[in-house]
Amino acid sequence: MATVGASLPPVGAALAQGAPAAAKGPKLLEMDGKAKLAILGDKPLVAETQAELLDDDVTPTAKLFIRNNGQVPDVTGDPKAWKIKIDGEVNTPLEISVGELASRFPNVTYNLMLECGGNGRSFFSPEARGNQWTNGGAGCPQWTGVRLADVLKAAGVKPSATYTGHYGADPTLAGETDKPSISRGVPMAKAMEEHTLIAFKLNGQDIPLIHGAPVRLVVPGWPASASTKWLKRIWVRDKEHDGPGMGGFSYRVPKTPIVPGSKGDAKDMAILESMPVRSVITFPADGTKLAAGTRKLDLRGHAWAGDYDVKTVDISTDYGVTWKSAKINPPANKFAWQRFTASIDLPTAGYYEVWAKATDSKGVTQPFAAANWNPQGYGANPINRIRVLVES
Repeated sequence: MATVGASLPPVGAALAQGAPAAAKGPKLLEMDGKAKLAILGDKPLVAETQAELLDDDVTPTAKLFIRNNGQVPDVTGDPKAWKIKIDGEVNTPLEISVGELASRFPNVTYNLMLECGGNGRSFFSPEARGNQWTNGGAGCPQWTGVRLADVLKAAGVKPSATYTGHYGADPTLAGETDKPSISRGVPMAKAMEEHTLIAFKLNGQDIPLIHGAPVRLVVPGWPASASTKWLKRIWVRDKEHDGPGMGGFSYRVPKTPIVPGSKGDAKDMAILESMPVRSVITFPADGTKLAAGTRKLDLRGHAWAGDYDVKTVDISTDYGVTWKSAKINPPANKFAWQRFTASIDLPTAGYYEVWAKATDSKGVTQPFAAANWNPQGYGANPINRIRVLVES
């Protein structure tokens, strides 16, 4: 197989997904230990994983997307001595080192989705503010750590506890270290969910600095902005957290649909919690050229649905007129993505668009176009489309 990239027309015209805007393609990341991710922003560094690099059952660390909000902190010294404070609405505030965490509480390992809240933003029309993610602000690596619930129980959560507030050590873009670059949190029910972790290993190794070393939160299925890197403090609160990134239009979607491109009303926004159902074809790559005589294509991909499971994935090669069910595997554990595979017929030579749509365990299906437009572009999850060309 070969790729023809920009020599093919964009998928569905304005509905292109991952098709390069120009023949030269995106700027690629050059960083030790990382694949050549597509750079979406330099300050702060933001880089997404191209769809064909999301093909591994467990996302390698090298292929995991990068999303920073401030600068990368200067982390020195023994990582096991790094301390985290748990305070606020608890009976016994804690200040505990990473080494103590690992030895005092049961260690658990899960494959867990990490997904940027703005994943899919580029599919909105008109364009929404922020980094123009396609589908690559997501990955499902293996995380090892301790359950946040175990640590909170040790601190003695008071009945008044309502929400958490998370703080990392990353300086602001201006270099300030006395205020957070971002500070998000989650309701206590999500904090106490058994798969929400304070993690210190990524794919069996110490977490690299760019991904939050020496310790970070992993709040799977929800926007990754809640999965604070370089974790320093968890503030248990008696009300909804109000740190940077919690108000206005940040990580919020409209309660009532608004006119695309309009200003919107911050009072009509609700916090984005569970991420929407999504499917991504990971093989073949968008723009693949197939040899003359090819009449069958075996494709594969991954699908996920925030707090929920994926129940079905359907494939179309005739612009959605007919659909064929893909085989879908169960998740490795809750909050892991699910592999889907399908063998599709290509009756003649020529150009095809292969569409994939997933449906979650609530019955919610991916829309044909990005829906519920909002100023900062959250929740866009249209059906996935790739282009293939069978040579004559």
